[in-house]
Amino acid sequence: MLLQLLIVLLCIIVGARLGGIGLGVMGGLGVALLTFVFGLQPTSPPVDVMLMIAAVISAASCMQAAGGLDYMVKVAERLLRKHPQYITILAPLVTYTFTFLAGTGHVAYSVLPVIAEVARETKIRPERPLGIAVIASQQAITASPISAATVALLGLLAGFDITLFDILKISVPATLVGVLVGALASMRVGKELVDDPEYKRRLDAGMLAKDAVQVTGALSKKRAVASVLLFLAATLLIVLFGSIEKLRPVFDGSAVGMPLIIEMIMLATAALILLLTKTDGAKAVQGSVFSAGMQAVVAIFGIAWMGDTFINGNIVELKGAVEGVVTEMPWLFGLALFVMSILLYSQAATVRAIVPLGVALAISPMMLIALFPAVNGYFFIPNYPTLVAAINFDSTGTTRIGKWVLNHSFMLPGMVATVVSIAVGLLLIQVY
Repeated sequence: MLLQLLIVLLCIIVGARLGGIGLGVMGGLGVALLTFVFGLQPTSPPVDVMLMIAAVISAASCMQAAGGLDYMVKVAERLLRKHPQYITILAPLVTYTFTFLAGTGHVAYSVLPVIAEVARETKIRPERPLGIAVIASQQAITASPISAATVALLGLLAGFDITLFDILKISVPATLVGVLVGALASMRVGKELVDDPEYKRRLDAGMLAKDAVQVTGALSKKRAVASVLLFLAATLLIVLFGSIEKLRPVFDGSAVGMPLIIEMIMLATAALILLLTKTDGAKAVQGSVFSAGMQAVVAIFGIAWMGDTFINGNIVELKGAVEGVVTEMPWLFGLALFVMSILLYSQAATVRAIVPLGVALAISPMMLIALFPAVNGYFFIPNYPTLVAAINFDSTGTTRIGKWVLNHSFMLPGMVATVVSIAVGLLLIQVY
């Protein structure tokens, strides 16, 4: 089993280094090695999860093509410029909202340059709002009803009579509190901008005399607003159907499952956006949302398949090795989620790879929900795309990777937000 585990970890590490679809295809290689070399029976690929994510990404991509994301950025820019002194609090709330609505943290790219510029103009150290804004954009993935990670967790806990609302009533307040505490912790990070030596060096060298960031506008405000409203309505419908089973159609005595509901609603929403806004469907696949989303689908395909095959083939040994410790201290399972998320660079892939083990170990489904934010450990090693983008957008040089690599601008807000989110989640499951 140890050799098999080594191969699984090696595939994950190499796949993460390859980037793009590398994680998914290396997972596929891992499945092949486990099957043909070690004789493990391959499990079924996570088809439902992949199709749900593809449907959500289709709708989000159509909204982006119709100008919906550009419109949201303009609204956010007005808010930030109106209250620049509160940018360290407002910026993470903006990126949190973007991710909550779109289901992917990559939508934060469009607002990061605005945050950086407003902070610099107000003489607030950009590292403070940028660091927590990036963290918030990922924390919201474990609170969004349409994110790949939430959909994956819902599917894995379906057998415990857990509804979407059961997850959201824990994850939304927990991650929001975590983000706000992380923002408060960020307000005193580093020296004031005017005293920062790197900022003064760049200022003296004339490196900061740049034009203001221009946010790309939507081709038509009506089209943009319509696409956003349609997407919001679809998200609300999914929450309602996921929370109230009686609203779903019943066939042969059983209500239609949430995977099918999500797929139907999101594909229908994508169609309505294209039809009502007269948007070219070809543009939808050219945006950043579609690219990032499809990479997530491939990653989950390979990594979840490999993880399921490994766990299913070694479940007896795995349970025997960790059952006693996890039963006495189930919160330690959150540490496993955190460490694996650092390797996988994907909350959804981490859920699909590790949560089945938690289910097999008979960890309470409510405990698994409380530990859900632990899958946001991607920030630990600062090479995730949104982290790199934030560093590049900060022309003052205050947002950076430290001399020792791990002492970077995202470590403090990331650790604070994650730990607080889990702590609040553990308190909430006691209340509920």
